Amino acid sequence: MNTDIEYFEMHRSYLRGLAYRMLGSRADAEDVVQDAWLRWHNVDHQAVDNPRAFLARIVTRLCLDRMRAARVLRETYPGVWLPEPVVEDVATFDPGPEAATELAQDLSYAFLFALERLSPLERTAFLLHDVFDMEFAEIAHLIGRSEASCRQLASRGRKQIRSGHARFSVDVERRSQLAHAFAEAIWSGDAASLARLLTEDCTLIADGGGKAATIPRPLQGCDRVAKTLIGFARLGQGQFHMQLGQVNGDAGILVYDLGGQPIQTMTFEYGGDGRIARVFVQRNPEKLSDIPAFDGQAAGH
Repeated sequence: MNTDIEYFEMHRSYLRGLAYRMLGSRADAEDVVQDAWLRWHNVDHQAVDNPRAFLARIVTRLCLDRMRAARVLRETYPGVWLPEPVVEDVATFDPGPEAATELAQDLSYAFLFALERLSPLERTAFLLHDVFDMEFAEIAHLIGRSEASCRQLASRGRKQIRSGHARFSVDVERRSQLAHAFAEAIWSGDAASLARLLTEDCTLIADGGGKAATIPRPLQGCDRVAKTLIGFARLGQGQFHMQLGQVNGDAGILVYDLGGQPIQTMTFEYGGDGRIARVFVQRNPEKLSDIPAFDGQAAGH
C-alpha cells in the first residue's frame, strides 16, 4: 500500500518539470514542489481520486501566484531575463534520439524565452494542454475560467510561441557538432570560423542580472555576434575552462573559472539551414549556483 510520501515521490519529477516550465527558475520550482508537499501532507488522501491531477492543481495554483509577482519584478530586472539552466550529467543522459529532440524543444532556452511573452494565464493554459496533455475541462476547473476561455488562452499562447520560436529540425548529432565547433572557435579566437557557424541574422541574448558583465540588450548579425563573443573570450584569456554538456536537454557549453566554479552557460537555437540562429548566454551567478563544479574534461583545451 502506497503511503502519502510514496504517492508524492512518484510524481515529484512531473511536478518539478511543470513548475520549472511555468517559472523558468529551478529554485522557485523546488520551492513550489516543497510547498505542494506540505499541502499534500495535510489533506485526506482517501478522498483524492487522482493524486497526480490533484498535485498538478496545487503546483499550478502556486506557480500562478509566483508568476504574477514575477512579472512585476522582471519589469525592473537589469537587462534581459533568461531562465536558470538545467544541466544534465552527460554520463547518464541518454533519452534516445526522439525523446532527446522532444526534451530539447520543451526545455530549450528558446522555448522558455518565448514563453515569457505570454500572460500567466496564457502560459498556464498553453503548457497544461500542449505540453502536459491536460484536458481543457480540467484546466478550466483549475484556473477558474470557462472551457471556451481556456481554449482561447491556449490558442493565443500557441500563436505567440510559434511567432517567437521557430522549431527547425536539427538532429542530435548536428547539434553536438555545432556545439563542439563553436567551443573550438571561441577557444582559438577565430571570429571568421565562428561566424560561419551562425545564420546571417543570428542574435546573441545574454543575462548578467546586473551581477556579471555582459551585453545589455540583444545583439544581431553573425559578424557582430562572433566578434563580441571572441572579444569577451580574449578579455578572460587563460582565466577559464570550457566543457561541452547537456544544457536544458540540448548540446551546450559550460564555462568555468580556474577554481572550477561555473561562470557561464551557452545554449543555442537553430535556423532552417542547420546553423545557429540564436545564442543564449547565462552569466547571472545566482542562476548558476546549482551547476556542478568543473570535472576536468575541457573542450578546446
